[in-house]
Amino acid sequence: MKYSSQMVAKPYFIFALILLAGEILFGLILGLQYINGDFLFPEIPFNVARMVHTNLLIVLILFGFMGAAYYLVPEESERELWSPLLAKITFWVFAVAGVATILGYLFVPYATLAEVTYNHLLPTMGREFLEQPTIIKIGIVLVVLSFILNIGMTVLKGRKTVITVVLLTGLIGMAVFFLFAFYVPDNLVLDKFFWWFVIHLWVEGVWELIMGAILSFVLIKVTGVDREHIDKWLYLIIAMTLVSGILGTGHHYFYIGTPDYWLWIGSIASAVEPLPFFLMVLYAFTMAKQRRIEHDNKIALTWAKGTAVIAFLGAGVWGFMHTLAPVNYFTHGTQLTAAHGHLAFFGAYIMILFTIISYCMPIMRGRPHGNGPKAQAVERASFWLMVIGMLGVTFALTAAGIAQIMLQRWPDTEALGFMATQAELIPIYKVRFAFGLMVLIGLLTYFYSFFVKEPEQTQS
Repeated sequence: MKYSSQMVAKPYFIFALILLAGEILFGLILGLQYINGDFLFPEIPFNVARMVHTNLLIVLILFGFMGAAYYLVPEESERELWSPLLAKITFWVFAVAGVATILGYLFVPYATLAEVTYNHLLPTMGREFLEQPTIIKIGIVLVVLSFILNIGMTVLKGRKTVITVVLLTGLIGMAVFFLFAFYVPDNLVLDKFFWWFVIHLWVEGVWELIMGAILSFVLIKVTGVDREHIDKWLYLIIAMTLVSGILGTGHHYFYIGTPDYWLWIGSIASAVEPLPFFLMVLYAFTMAKQRRIEHDNKIALTWAKGTAVIAFLGAGVWGFMHTLAPVNYFTHGTQLTAAHGHLAFFGAYIMILFTIISYCMPIMRGRPHGNGPKAQAVERASFWLMVIGMLGVTFALTAAGIAQIMLQRWPDTEALGFMATQAELIPIYKVRFAFGLMVLIGLLTYFYSFFVKEPEQTQS
């Protein structure tokens, strides 16, 4: 490790992994509630479990991104972090606020939570994925601004690279688009229109810039490929990502009361959106093929290549599968949406966090060349358990979505109602739950890899 301030990334990574375990646990609870609606009722109703599941996902990704930035920016900028103390304070403020929010969801009725947090002064609660109390949203803004200040000052005072510029652009975009979480118009169409400015333009816009920067950093480190070569690929990928991603917001505007030109804009842009992810696959495998060094940390390269492939499948293939307007008319809001969401989030954002953690964590634990062969073998097993498990979840949800359309939406007559359809899907949900357990086992195996001791290597 070149700079001592990079160590501030360690608690961010550890906390992100802890939150991931919680997120998967609540996913399994939801999976059981699809099979038996009375499971854990009334202690943890379905709506509360889903709120915790999705909020944990968002917060763990933010913690992972912050840890990645705090590690790679000093190395890229060739200077210590501007304020390690601010990074440590930011961690504890964000962690406490995040835990308090989740506990509030679990133990306080949502209406009461809105009342005790004075939501009426600036109403922002009650929107999917943005259920956080207004005071917590303000706290998130302050945390992100302090984080961007810390990263921005480090970049400005040090060496500027394409990776840090792309990363900082993504971080600033993330902060700007989150401000739409505070705008809640009374008109439901306007509400959903601007709600997607946060949800879509984060996930299919600025987060992809952050992901691309992290992937490029790791590829440089483990392949030794010329930075200029990687920079050209990164520029091409982010250009296509921004163009297709911004216009691709239109595929959320079908049939919600917006003008019909969004049918064309959303469909055409959605047809282009898989291309940057396909380029990312070519990018990762080309860099691996052209590598100039044989880095001992081989599992980090495995995660990098896996990120590109699964992100292409989840965000590209499964996204395109149901975003053309005539198809989306039948598929929107079905389990096909859940299939796309699970594989896309796992491939693009969870796997990129595993990529950077698998590269950085051994270094921060005193192993500059990566973990030993035994630990990497365990980690490789965790890689395949999680990837196969998530693919199984995705295929099960895809089958459920197709069955849901055929039973509930396709027939002109004798169509089943929503709950009757869900009852028919229970056998598929059982398969989904089994593969979800495999994902959890994979994560626990990943945790175990941290404690594997090599024959001549002591735990640091």
